[in-house]
Amino acid sequence: MNPYILSTLLFGLGLGTTLTFASSHWLLAWMGLEINTLAIVPLMAQHNHPRAVEATTKYFLAQATAAATLLFASTTNAWITGQWDIQQMTHPLPTTMVVIALALKIGLAPMHSWLPEVLQGLNLTTGLILSTWQKLAPFALLLQIQTTNPTPLIIIGLLSALIGGWGGLNQTQLRKVLAYSSIAHLGWMMLILQFSPLLSLLALLTYLTMTFSAFLIFKVNKATTVNALAISWAKTPALTALAPLVLLSLGGLPPLTGFMPKWFILQELTKQDLPALATLAALTALLSLYFYLRLSYAMTLTMFPNNLIGMTPWRFSTPQFTLPLAISTAATTLLLPLAPAAVALLMA
Repeated sequence: MNPYILSTLLFGLGLGTTLTFASSHWLLAWMGLEINTLAIVPLMAQHNHPRAVEATTKYFLAQATAAATLLFASTTNAWITGQWDIQQMTHPLPTTMVVIALALKIGLAPMHSWLPEVLQGLNLTTGLILSTWQKLAPFALLLQIQTTNPTPLIIIGLLSALIGGWGGLNQTQLRKVLAYSSIAHLGWMMLILQFSPLLSLLALLTYLTMTFSAFLIFKVNKATTVNALAISWAKTPALTALAPLVLLSLGGLPPLTGFMPKWFILQELTKQDLPALATLAALTALLSLYFYLRLSYAMTLTMFPNNLIGMTPWRFSTPQFTLPLAISTAATTLLLPLAPAAVALLMA
């Protein structure tokens, strides 16, 4: 792609998200989401491959439906209450419609079915943008909505955690595994959104760091299937040793960074007199943990059927810029000791 066009599209992505962050009016927020969608569509379709074009079409249709629903809901709210302000969503009907529209935008269950299919048709770089940056603007709107009834968000969150865990169990494509991982993590954020927005934000930041690291590991290894992970030790031995830590951090095992948001969320749910919900959420984490363990097993404990000694790649230095991977991997594995500082921030 022409670097000038690429720069314009990346600027559009940044502008759309920033516009949504800065807006307090529904029309401006909607405009930011539309700029965001229109900026990423050419990035998704840049490889003239039928799968990429199909994924782009599915993504565009899902996002257009969500944007239309959001616009209709905000207009309905203005009609009923006379308010266009995002934080003045008082009527339950438009509030529920907005939550459903934003859930469709970021791929929460039961509006999740487009996400694994779309991610499967993209390359790992565009998939990384879709799984991280594209979640920020809708999530910022969800944080600002004050709903009096948390039940819809809890149902969506629990369904997402369940489907995210179940859906990834029998996948062989890494991008689909990461898509279901994204659904499950966002489900955890929805569970706690109404009780502790700051804790939800902490979970989002942790998810972004871990997902960034996982995508970059697969990109360095040029791996898109579980079987392709088996030869990664011949390409990048040191990275292969670290990769299971990143995957287990995504699964939420102590003493890794991914344990921190799950621990805090379960603690907060218990404080809110929802022990049954906390137990269910913890059980769904076991489902997700199984497929992260499966990826770790494929990467470190299996041998490729060919003679690897004869086909070991030469140790040329990788042409890819590895500093972001080093920083994100360190953050993914080593930040749990900062939990007391996070608690102090949440309590402030």
